[in-house]
Formats: sequence, C-alpha cells, structure tokens
Amino acid sequence: MKTNTLKYVFFTGLFVFLIACSTKKNTFISRNSHALSTKDNVLYNGKLALDKGIAEVKLENIDNFWERLPVERMQLKDNAMMPGDAKNANFERAETKAIKAIQKHSMYIEGSEKNPQMDEAHLLLGKARYYDQRFIPALEAFNYVLYKYPSSDKIYEVKIWREKTNMRLENDAIAVNNLTKLLKEIKFKDQIFADANATLAQAYLNLEEKDSAVSKLKIALDFTKLNEEKSRYRFILGQLFEELGQKDSAFAMYQSVIDMKRKAGRQYVIQAHAKQAKQYNYEKGDTLTFLNKFNALIEDRENRPYLDVLHHQMALFYEKNNNQLKAKKHYNISLKKKSQDSYLAASNHRNLADLYFIDSKFSTAGKYYDSTLVFLKPRTREYNLIKKKRENLADVIKYEGIAQVNDSIISLYNMSDEARTAYFDKYIADLKIKEKELLLIAEKEAIMKENQQKGEVNNDPTTSSSKGKINSSLPPASKPSANNGGDFYFYNPATVAYGKKEFAKIWGKRKLQDNWRVSSMSTKISKDNATDDEDKTSDKESKKPAVVDERFTSDFYIKKIPTSQTLIDSLSKERNFAYYQLGVIYKEKFKEYVLASKKLEQLLAYNPEERLVLPSMYNLYKIYEIINKGKADAMKTRIISEYPDSRYAQILNNPDSQIALSSDSPKVVYENIYKKYQDGEFKTVLTATEQAIDRFAGDEVVPKFELLKANIVAKLNGLDEYAKALNFVSLNYPNSEEGKKAEKQLSVDIPKLSALQLSNNESKNWKILYGTKDFEDKNTKILREKIKKFVADRGLSKLSVSLDIYTMTDNFVVIHGISSQDLAEGIVSILKDYKDYIIKEKAIVISAENYAIVQIKKNIDEFLAGNLADNPPPPNWDGTIEKESVAQQDKPVQNQEQVPISNSKKQDSNQPKNPQKGMEQNDNQFGLPPSPQMEKPGKKG
Repeated sequence: MKTNTLKYVFFTGLFVFLIACSTKKNTFISRNSHALSTKDNVLYNGKLALDKGIAEVKLENIDNFWERLPVERMQLKDNAMMPGDAKNANFERAETKAIKAIQKHSMYIEGSEKNPQMDEAHLLLGKARYYDQRFIPALEAFNYVLYKYPSSDKIYEVKIWREKTNMRLENDAIAVNNLTKLLKEIKFKDQIFADANATLAQAYLNLEEKDSAVSKLKIALDFTKLNEEKSRYRFILGQLFEELGQKDSAFAMYQSVIDMKRKAGRQYVIQAHAKQAKQYNYEKGDTLTFLNKFNALIEDRENRPYLDVLHHQMALFYEKNNNQLKAKKHYNISLKKKSQDSYLAASNHRNLADLYFIDSKFSTAGKYYDSTLVFLKPRTREYNLIKKKRENLADVIKYEGIAQVNDSIISLYNMSDEARTAYFDKYIADLKIKEKELLLIAEKEAIMKENQQKGEVNNDPTTSSSKGKINSSLPPASKPSANNGGDFYFYNPATVAYGKKEFAKIWGKRKLQDNWRVSSMSTKISKDNATDDEDKTSDKESKKPAVVDERFTSDFYIKKIPTSQTLIDSLSKERNFAYYQLGVIYKEKFKEYVLASKKLEQLLAYNPEERLVLPSMYNLYKIYEIINKGKADAMKTRIISEYPDSRYAQILNNPDSQIALSSDSPKVVYENIYKKYQDGEFKTVLTATEQAIDRFAGDEVVPKFELLKANIVAKLNGLDEYAKALNFVSLNYPNSEEGKKAEKQLSVDIPKLSALQLSNNESKNWKILYGTKDFEDKNTKILREKIKKFVADRGLSKLSVSLDIYTMTDNFVVIHGISSQDLAEGIVSILKDYKDYIIKEKAIVISAENYAIVQIKKNIDEFLAGNLADNPPPPNWDGTIEKESVAQQDKPVQNQEQVPISNSKKQDSNQPKNPQKGMEQNDNQFGLPPSPQMEKPGKKG
C-alpha cells in the first residue's frame, strides 16, 4: 500500500512540476515559477555581467579634460568593429542571458505577457546592446518594452534609455521633445528624475543650448544620490560657466568639487585645481599661496597618479612669471610621469619647444616640435600649425649644424700643435671622468639586478631546490629607463657592463676569431692555479707595455684634422654661406634682429667671398635701422664709401630715385625675364630665374623670382614638382605677398588639379600628337611639311597645328580642330599609309580634356597604358610608341599657340616665337594659370 501511495505522490509531483514549467499555461504556479527563475537566475547573472562591463568601459574611456566632458562617461569608438576584433565579453554575456530569459521564460498568452520579468529582460537586452554601441538593435529593444509593457514599473527608465540611444543616433531634437514630456509624467523626485534631467542636459549640449543645459544639470545635481555623478555634474557645470564667460561661477563650481574631498572622484578634484589655476592672475595674484597649494598637492601621496597634471600647472605658473629654468624643470618632470593624456604630453613638448625657441635654441626647439607632432592628432588645426613651424626651422637646424661643425674644424686647423694637444688632453680628461662615472653606475645597476634576480628565484614558490639555480651568466632583463634607449640589450650600459663581466668570468679573455669556444683558445686562468700562473708571468707582464685605448690619446683626434688648404677653403665657403642664410632667416622669418645681426657681423669678420659682402652689409643696415640708428648710419656710410658704384650705394644715396629702372636693377631684370616667360621661352627663363635668385640673394625681389620659378616648374615638370615649389615659397617667404599667394594655391588650386582624372567621356574636340625632341630638328620640319601638304590637299582649313612644350626634353607637334575621334583616327590612317605623306612617327589620338590633364600631370604614359575611367586603350595605339615621344610623368600644362596651316608657304616664313597660347582656354578651365600668380611688371615693384 505504501508503494502505491509513493507512486501516486511521485507522479502527482511530476505532473505539477510539468505544469509549472509550461509557458503555455496561465496558472499561478507557472507565472511565479518562471518569474522567479527569470529574476533570480538568468537576469541576475546578466545584470552582474552588465555591471562588470560598465566598470570596464569607465576604466577604458579616459576623459579628455581639455574639452567639455559629456554627461555620460562612454565615448564612441572611432572605428567600426572590424572582423576579428573582440567584443566586450561581459556585454555579450548580458545580451545572451537576456535573450535566454525571453526565449525560455516568456509567457505570451492571449495577447499579453504573463511573466512580469519580461520587461526587465528586454531592458537588459537594450542596455547590453547600447554599451556594445549597437544602437539600432538597442532602440528596437527599448521600443518593444514601450509597446508591449506600457504599464511596467520600469517604463520611465526605459524611456530615458531610449532617448539616450536617440542621442547616440544624433536625433537630439527628438530626445529633447520626448524627455520634456517625460519630466511632466514623473511624479517622484528620485534618481530616475535626476537621470532624466541629466540626459536632457546632454541633449541640450549636443544642440549647443548651454543655458538650458545648465538649468537641467543643476536639477540633476540636486536629486542624484551618487557621489561620482555629483562630482561629474559639478565639473561640467564649471566648464559650462567658463564657456559662458561666468568666471566667478565657474571658480565656485570647481571649488565645490574640491570641497567634496574623498567623496568626489579624485580625477575631478585634481582637474578642478588645474581649472582654477588657469584663472589665476599672474600679475596681481598671491604667488606664495599658489605655490603652497600646489606643493602640498604634489606631496600628497593620494595624488601620485596625477603628478603629470600638477607639475604641468607648476610649469605654466613659472613660465608666466618668466622663470624659464623652473618651468623647463617641471615640464620635464611632467613628461617623466608617462601621462595617459596624450594632449598633456603634446602640450609639455610644445611649451618646451616654445621656451627653447624664445632662447633662440632652434635646433632643440625643432626636436621638441617633432615630439609634439607625435602626440597630436593629424589633420587638426594645431597639428598643421606646429608642422609648419617645424618646417620653418628645418633650414635653421641645417645651417646651424653646418656652421658649428665647420667652425670647429677650421678652428682646430688654425691651432698650433701645442694648442691642439692641450685642447684634446683636456677633452680626454673629461672623457675619462665621464666613462668612469658611467662604469660605476653600470656596475652598481648590474649588481643590484643580479641580487634582485637571485632574490626572485629564491622567493619563487614554484622553484624547487632540485632544479638548481638560474644560470648566473644570463643578464637580467632590462627595462626602459632614463639611461637607456629601450629594451634592446646593447642600448643599456648596465646590461652591457654586466654581460662583459659575466663573459670574462666564464670564458676568460678570448680573441674575436672563429672557433673561439675551443678550450685551447682560452686565456682564462683557473682559480686553482691562478697564484702560480701570476708568479710565473708577473715578470713577463711587467715588461709588456700597457695597452692604451686609442680614444684616450690626442694623436687619435689630431690625425683626423684635415690638412688640405683646398678642403679648408671649401669648408670656409660653406660656413660663410650658412652664416649668411642664418642671418637672413632670423631677420625675415623669425624677426630675431639681434641674433640676425650677430650672424651677419660674424660673417663679415670672416672676410667672405665678394658676393656675400654687400648683401650682408645691406641687410645689417636694414636691421640696424630697427635696433640701433647709430650703427645704421655708420653702415650706410661704409657702403657708400667702399662701394660707391654699387646698386646698394645708389639706393642709399637717393632712395626716391628711379634707380629701379636701371638695366641692372632687380625690377628691370625681373620684367625682362617675365616678358620671356609670357612669350613661352620657359627653358631659357628657368635658367635665367635661377641665376637671378643667386645674384639678388637677400633682396626683397627674390620671392617674386621664386614664385615665377614655381610657375615655370609647373610648365616643365608637372603638378607634383609645382606643389613642392609652391611649398618652398610659402615656407621661406611666409610674410611676403608671394608667400601668401603660394600658400593659397597650395590649399585651393593644387587639390583641385590633383583630383583631375583621365576619362573616356565623350568629347567634341580631339587632337593628334606626334612626339619630338627639338622643334628645329630635320625630322620635325619634314613632319610639319607633310601635315601642311595633307591639309592643303584635303582642304581642311579648320585644322591647325601647334608646337607644344611637354617637358625639358620632350615636345609635341599637335594637330587641333578635329571634331570626333573617328575623324582623328581616319587622319592618322591617311597620314600613315598614303604614299604622298607616309608619316612613320607614332600618333596619339587624345581628347582635348585628357590632353589638358596630361599637360598638367605629365602622365602621358598612364594615358597610353589605357588607365582611363572605363579602361580601354587608345584605338590607334599598337603598343610600340617610341620612348622619345612619351614624356616624363608628374609635371603642369604647357600649351603652344595654334598655327593655322591653310597657307603652308606663309607658315614656313612666319614661325611664331610663342607656340604656347593656343591652349590657354583649356588651361584656365582646369584652374592652372597661364601666367605667374603675381602682379604683372609695371603695376607694383
């Protein structure tokens, strides 16, 4: 009987259990069973994973205190998730748990959900997707809760999360509208109310409505119960007051963050001190109070993770008070703290560079600017400004290096033998002291690391005595430090010294030769018979001369000094030119007139070659007019008396005269060269321009010549070289009108021209090209005669021919006026096959648009290879075109004047000087100017 009763009880319990597990039965047991399983099992674990993931996000997302902080501490990823990139496993787990709860425990019966935990499951699902930055799926999850569970107790929280997601999708106006309605619905002023106001404040910030954001953020601050949020909201309010110009309110808000002490996040407290420091009045403020405050902050052990920020502020304080020595010290300390704030590191490097720049230590400044660029984001305004400033220093660093090295060599050359020996003896003594100090430090570090390594082995619980000790011959692992250059073994002097010592212990002294491990090669002395060997060899060794390192002998250095007078003269000329360039650069680029005058005065003391004397004296006169009127008068008198017939003397004697009109003046030379440029004599003009630049070095007209040269380079060498030439003008003459024009062309015209591409677009203007090296060549003349005969025979009066320069070595004979590609191909076929003409040269059929691009970019090879938009090669091209008719790549437009050929006899006797004007219309439509981008001669000097 008992057995039967147990069976009934068992089957009844099993039946009840099955009923309870069913998601299709709307019973009290089913509802509560699934709700309990969902809440205390699946959702519990999912929420734990979500909280862990949020904590990781807060650690990974380091706030950028140089900008206004967002209300929510989660930054969007710069790059989309790539294949193979790992997601945050915690958010993935939270999403999995939410999906599991929905799939296994949802009780959707008769049009409604019977499991009261399903709204929380969908909320968890939305949050996991939100933090995983999958905002569209997250929005779907939140909308599902609003649609299916309108009476849920989580409805306000879901609405807040939906608007957060809308803001991430840049639907800020929608978020403002919905959150404003939500605030009217919320009855209780609790954490949900605070979150809603904070979210609305962020929406207003996204819309740049700062006043509205301030009011909502204040409400959120009043009702939030989380100290981390209180400190963050206060800090953001301080930033907003700063942006609104309310400095007193900002200072008070930052002070409220500081007054929270340990309740606030430490980073907010430190940054609040830094923000207050920026409002400090360096002229009237209490410097003692400021220093006491920041020194106390630096000494506080709690602030060790933020010493980079504190020392940066101290450096700014000393810099503003003109104490550059201490400013540099604190900037360097801030850098040594290895800050995670990349912009702080960039600011430290930039400010150090500026300090060295002010001290005229341009080489050192250049190195710090290089480091600044490493930490700045490329393609930002500040990055471009620093990069340009660094490029301006390139010539200074170059010429300073030349001047320093050559000065040293020449100085040693001019010394007597006794003076040289004394000089190097002193250098060797200093070198020995430094090496001895370095060796002592290296040995100490090696011993410390060896002891540390042994200690680690002895204290390692996994190391048993049976395994023995670690081989002491292995050097300790090196770590980057101030004394080494990284992890590489030989960059660390400590590990090198340690390695040498251990090698000597094991192997003894061995020569660098093959099979050095063989014992017979060893000069190692065993410890057992070391005393006997020393006694036997002591007499022999005492007689041997001690081996001296040749670096410690003066002869080692003296024999490296050049002895050739020719070489010394060459070094002197190079040094003199470097001094002249430095003087001009300091004067023109950096307005460092005192430094410029020192360089030019030193140059004149060296008795330089004649071509540098007068320009140097005239530049000194211009500098003295600014810094010393007395010296200016003296220099003027000297120029007039010593060089009375020079152009400079005539200018100084009568500044208002028409000296500029003399045939030797820079203005007249420029006008003559410019006229030849307009006539299309580009190759001649290029040589003349380069000679004029050398001749008038230091003169105010040089930027005009440089810009003219850039335009000639465009005609002969193409777009890439044109950009380089413009860059040179803009960097070397930034304050001149030509430099500003070059800068504008670089930023506006060059990108447009670079964007041009060869294409297969239909055209109503076609050309036939024949390559040639020389317009006066016999074969070229024969080619032209045949073309003229063809035009006369066929009555094609609309056709014209031009002689177009392509590069310095290649040119084209071009037939213009062809209306279609088929007609052009027919003409080529006739000229090639008919016995009356038979032109053997390979022809190129090209549209006018593509020809203009070819002239701009010098990419005829690309055209011939068929690299067009639709990629078909030219129909007439058989792949055998000779190299001489294919010009070099990468160079701008040179178009020749069209020559009508209806009257062949007249054409022969009237060959135009300028074969360049015929294509000017095509030049202009692509933005490439047919003439230099400067004022024409005669309008302005």
